[in-house]
Amino acid sequence: MSSTYLEPTIIKNSLFAPLDEDLHLVRIAGGNETEVYATDDERYVVKVKSNSEDGEEVTLAGTLVEAQAEAQHLKATAERIVHCIGPQHQIPNYFIVAQNDTGYCQPVVVQPYYRDAKALFDIDYKTLTRDEKCQLRNQLLDLIGRSVRTFFREGWMPDLYGRTSSSKSERTRLSGWTMLPWRLWSFLVQRNLLCSHNLMWTPDGRVILVDYDPMHQGQLYQWVYFHVRLALFVRDLVVLGVVLGNGQKSSVPPSR
Repeated sequence: MSSTYLEPTIIKNSLFAPLDEDLHLVRIAGGNETEVYATDDERYVVKVKSNSEDGEEVTLAGTLVEAQAEAQHLKATAERIVHCIGPQHQIPNYFIVAQNDTGYCQPVVVQPYYRDAKALFDIDYKTLTRDEKCQLRNQLLDLIGRSVRTFFREGWMPDLYGRTSSSKSERTRLSGWTMLPWRLWSFLVQRNLLCSHNLMWTPDGRVILVDYDPMHQGQLYQWVYFHVRLALFVRDLVVLGVVLGNGQKSSVPPSR
């Protein structure tokens, strides 16, 4: 994970008991449906899942049986994504079920903390060498190709883009209906692949995917989403050629 997201906030939650003795972890990021924390020793990131429906936060918590079923669903989705992107771009995912502060059970995702990796959003492409640009371009082309083949074979693809939020309240606000025009603008115009939050560049030169979330929206939504995403890959191919070809930062303003 990258550490470029805002000021860290220390959070206490019983969910962290299997990983941290004092129950306090540092919030380092937030995604579309996820709060991301780092353990004290900075060995792992801990991802707590929830949904935002009509601007309201809905926590994925319930009975032990329900939480175990959700954890199995998360694991199956992650395995499917790993099969799509290949071993070069995947990172380990571990799934546990813990009891939160309200007494309900909730699935938690644990990943290694890639502290020295950078989200593509944070890279200054002008500073890369020719070999680094070539290596990065080839890996992104590989990810696009794998995603397209998976789409035509199975009708879905992983989220290579992602978006961030500074807090739970901001994530809830951005998920409300009043923010729909902003989300569409961000989705269609601002978030090209070189501004990705879900893809990270490691010191050893790998592009890794850090988001393995399932989509909870209905079939019609997913059909439209994936077809639009397929069309936007054409835009991304042009951006890759221009930016990595001449070292210029993308002219399309990224979305935070």
